[in-house]
Amino acid sequence: MKITYIGHSGFLVELENHYLLFDYFEGDLPVLDSNKKLLIFSSHNHHDHYNPKIWKLNHSTDNTIYILSFDIPLIDTQMKNVYQMKPYENLCLDDGEIVIHTFKSTDEGVAFLVEISGKVIYHAGDLNMWKWEEESDKYNKAMEDNYLKELELIQKYRIDIAFLPLDPRQERYAYDGIKSFVEKVNSKMIFPMHFWKDYSVIEKFKTDTQISIMNIEYEGQEYTF
Repeated sequence: MKITYIGHSGFLVELENHYLLFDYFEGDLPVLDSNKKLLIFSSHNHHDHYNPKIWKLNHSTDNTIYILSFDIPLIDTQMKNVYQMKPYENLCLDDGEIVIHTFKSTDEGVAFLVEISGKVIYHAGDLNMWKWEEESDKYNKAMEDNYLKELELIQKYRIDIAFLPLDPRQERYAYDGIKSFVEKVNSKMIFPMHFWKDYSVIEKFKTDTQISIMNIEYEGQEYTF
């Protein structure tokens, strides 16, 4: 398995027969093998998670599948291999060899959990504990409760790879989402994302919390497992 950090919340996961491309909106993609199926995921309609140019990434018509949040508009309702998903839905592809589950974001759209090739891969989109200094205690408590509610649904899965927001704009609350995820969910490996090119927040998180997450230093960085 190879994972490439494209930028922001965008990742490309390469498996033996498939590519999974999550929340691509900018950055350079590596050359793709057209013999492999490309599954393109977009978690919601925010500009930093979805760009209409994904419709031009069709490297092979029969081998490209779009899995989109329900709030993303379709440019062509007659396109094949396009699926829109609401929270708490399941989608089976390739005669059940791929199973996709969705969860409700605490912001917009959905989070994706993908069971494929013996792996379980989770991409949070904007499902996070979005607490802010400027918000009221009531707002932040509701946010925390809603996030923990989703983690209760996710925790039954043993996750191999999790892509989770680590947003420095949240200041003292920036770590809370990943910390709660680690406490509630069994995940072998965590990739931070949504850190707005502030790579320093990753090392600071690891130092401050002693929680092991993958280090990301630049766009296009590759990891092979």
